[in-house]
Amino acid sequence: MMKKVMLLLLLIVPLWMSGQSNNVRLNNFWGNTYYINPASMNEDYKGLFTIAARNQWLGFAGAPKTLFASGTLFVNRINTQFGLKFYADQIGYNTITNASLSYSYMVMLDNDWSIDLGLAGSFQSLSYDRSKVNTYTADDPALYENLLQSYNYNCDVGAELVNNEWKFGVSAQNLFSPFFKGNNLQDNTNYAYATYRKDTKHIVSVQYGLCATQTRNVLQVESNLTTFFRLDEDRDAFQVSLLYRTRNEMGAILGMNLNSQFHISYSYDFNVSGIARYSTGSHELMLVYRMDKYKHRVYRYR
Repeated sequence: MMKKVMLLLLLIVPLWMSGQSNNVRLNNFWGNTYYINPASMNEDYKGLFTIAARNQWLGFAGAPKTLFASGTLFVNRINTQFGLKFYADQIGYNTITNASLSYSYMVMLDNDWSIDLGLAGSFQSLSYDRSKVNTYTADDPALYENLLQSYNYNCDVGAELVNNEWKFGVSAQNLFSPFFKGNNLQDNTNYAYATYRKDTKHIVSVQYGLCATQTRNVLQVESNLTTFFRLDEDRDAFQVSLLYRTRNEMGAILGMNLNSQFHISYSYDFNVSGIARYSTGSHELMLVYRMDKYKHRVYRYR
C-alpha cells in the first residue's frame, strides 16, 4: 500500500507546480469526479451522460450563469473510457466556452486497487455581448478593437487511485496556460481530493470527501458529507449532502434516482461574506442518464 501512496505523491508534484484559475466547478462533482478530472472512470456503466445548469450569486448583477454537459463511454474489454465535456459560462458581458475530448485508461495494480490515467484536449473561446457594455460613445473604436472573439487550445491531465472504498485523485486543468501566452483564456487550476465510502448493503451509508483546489495562488479546501439511503441492495434511492468551502461558503445537495437510468439533483450554496448583502445564494440543477450496467464486472467503487 505504501508504494501506491508514494506513486500518487509523485503524480501530485508536477501537477501543483503552478496555478491560477477562473474555471467552472460544479457542486455535484462529488458524485462524478470526471467533471474535474479526465482520469475519473465510470466503469460500472457502459455510458453516463450529464446536463446541468448553475446560476451563481442570484440577485448579483453580472453574476456567472453556467450550462454544462458531459458524456463518457466505458469499453470494458480494454479498460478504456472516452469522454466529452462542454460548458458555456457567462459572466457579465463575456462568455467563455470550453469543449474537450478525453481518453482514460485503467491499470489494475492488484485485485483491489487500480490507477486510472486520463488526458483531455480542449478548444476554448471567449466572446463578448457588446450590447451590455456601457460606453460614453456608442461607436467607440476601442470597443471593437478590444472586445473581439478569441480562441485557443488547452490540455487537462489527471490520475485516480481507486479501490472499493477509497478514491484519491489529482488533476490539472488548462496545463498550457502558465507556459504559453496564446493559450491562457482560462488559467491553470489544480485539484487534489479523496473520498471514502464503506461498501455496505445497509439502508443508510455515508461518504466523506475532502478536496483542495489551487485558485489564483489561493488554496481553497472543501469538505463534503453525503448520506445515501437505499430501498434495495442494488442501488441508492436518494442522497443528502452537506458541503463547506473555505472563504465562507456552505451548501447542501439533494439527489434522487428516478429509476435505474435517470438521476436528478439540486444544490444550493450560500456565501456568508460581504456578497451575502447582494445575493440570495447559488442554485444548481443536474440531470444524469446512465446506460446499462456491465453484468460481469466487479464494481469496486460505487
